[in-house]
Amino acid sequence: MTYTQSPPLTEEEIESLIRKAKIARFCSFNADGTIHAVPVWYEYKDGRITVATPSSSRKAKNVRRDTKVTLLIDISEGGVQPKGVIIYGKADPDRMTDLQVDEAISLCERYMSRDKAQSYAQGLLNLTRWVKIVVVPEHMSSFDYEKDIAYKTAVGE
Repeated sequence: MTYTQSPPLTEEEIESLIRKAKIARFCSFNADGTIHAVPVWYEYKDGRITVATPSSSRKAKNVRRDTKVTLLIDISEGGVQPKGVIIYGKADPDRMTDLQVDEAISLCERYMSRDKAQSYAQGLLNLTRWVKIVVVPEHMSSFDYEKDIAYKTAVGE
């Protein structure tokens, strides 16, 4: 038997997972060709992923030089077999603008109450200049080990 890849998620499952998961791994290219991968908070709206970052961060510098990015959004907790989506896309350079207060609050509200999000977002914006990186997906690949009979067999389920 040859193992290639676990079964994919359906479009509805992908949409649900992206909305449910809280952390994405944001990958961009460093100047030397190596990959910079970091966990980020994100917001998913209108088929695009928005990430906020200080304007001087490595993410921001990398995206200004090379707009190709990859995001891994996955869930693997509480005894549930891993499932996720890998999003290959481009950061939209025309949308890499200063992060506005309302945008920062909206992003933070995925992770905390509105009151806390307002205070937290304002605190971040007071520390340094933040920009938003809007990722336009070009291709998605997904996996769901829960559906994977080969995986279940391997672990004795």
